Order: sequence, then C-alpha cells, then structure tokens
Amino acid sequence: MRTLTNKTSKADKAVSHQLITDIRPKSQVSEAYRTLRTNIQFSSIDHMMKTVLITSAQPAEGKSTTAANLSVAYAQEGKKVLLIDADLRKPTIHHYFAKSNRYGLTSTLANQTEIEEVIFKTTVENLFIITSGPIPPNPSELLMSQKMTALLADMATQFDMIIIDSPPTLAVADAQILATKCDGVVMVISEGKVKRDVARKAIENLERVQAKILGVVLNNKRHKKSDVSYNYYYGQ
Repeated sequence: MRTLTNKTSKADKAVSHQLITDIRPKSQVSEAYRTLRTNIQFSSIDHMMKTVLITSAQPAEGKSTTAANLSVAYAQEGKKVLLIDADLRKPTIHHYFAKSNRYGLTSTLANQTEIEEVIFKTTVENLFIITSGPIPPNPSELLMSQKMTALLADMATQFDMIIIDSPPTLAVADAQILATKCDGVVMVISEGKVKRDVARKAIENLERVQAKILGVVLNNKRHKKSDVSYNYYYGQ
C-alpha cells in the first residue's frame, strides 16, 4: 500500500478549505496532489483507474479537500473530470465550488430530476461536479441501488475520470457500499489525529467488501526545513 504525505505550512492551512491546486498551483501541497494523481494512474497496469473513491476513517480528516483538489489536478492534466459528492449525510463539495445544493445526486436517485440537470460545470476547465442534493432519510439504500450503479456506468462513458467523496468508513456503511462500485479507494488519514488501530479497522472494513485500496494519503504532516528548501529549488 502506497503512502502520500501532504505536508502543510501555516500558509497552506489558511487555504485548506479552498482549491489550493487551482489558486496556488506551484505550492508544495499542489505538487503533492499531482503526485497522488500519478500514483493512482500507475496503481494498476492491467486495469485503468477511472472511478476512484475518497474516504477516511473518521470525520474532519480532509477527505473532501483531497477529493476536490485531486479532481482539479486531473482536470489540469486535460482530462474531463466528474467529482461526485456521495456524502449524503454531511455534504461539503458544493461549498468548494460555490454551488447550490438544492438539487443533486439524491434528486436523481429519487427520480426527481434527470442526471443531466444535476451535472454542474465549474470555473475549473474540464471539471464538472454532481452535488449531493437534499439529505435523504435513507442514504445507504440510495447508494446501494441499481440506479446508482447504472449512473456510475453511464458517467464512465462520458468522463475520463470520476472522483467520489464518501462519508468516513467507520461512521456508516456508505463507503463500503460505494467501494464495491469503484475501481479503487484512497484512504485519507490525518497525522496525529487517528490512532493506528482505528486506521487499521477502517482499512479492514474496506477489505471485507473486497475493495481495491490504492493507498493512503497522510494529511496535515508538518514541514521539515529540508522540505521547504527542496520545494523552493524545485519550484524555480
């Protein structure tokens, strides 16, 4: 299992809830997202990774930030990217792109709107999003439905890459359900916040449904002086 470390400085933390890959593309964190993109691309030789789930063990570990910025990194490469907010319990993706969440994924799964009506273009070239939509009383059932499976299959014919943001793995079963519908899973872990046994349990939950775990993003790791010097030299 591969590990990618997102090392943050105070300046990076100030924009941690923004699209740093878009507003600061030469930053060290943006480079880390591009490295993650490359690692995913080379994670399987025989099978192309087209639908990737982003999750975490617990809330507030940075999974949504990772999903949003990874999507931008793919779009910057020239790929047509779809970011889906499948966290139907505490959605946040619409905030990153300043979009309304009145209609979205749940609206389509509940047969209230057509899928074309909830695919929104963003200010980032090549990047489109489907927000979560209204929070439903039965999130797991909607995500488990054949309509969700068909939706992903349909989107895979229209987009080069699909990134899915899901709820934390240990909170509810949603991530495990979605993992069975995706080509691979990336686990986001916040350094110093999640204990080793908790992270291991989250991974075991995914392995139980035979999810293909591509690797772990180690988030909020502190800078070392050598890292800063290298980043400055490389950026030049």
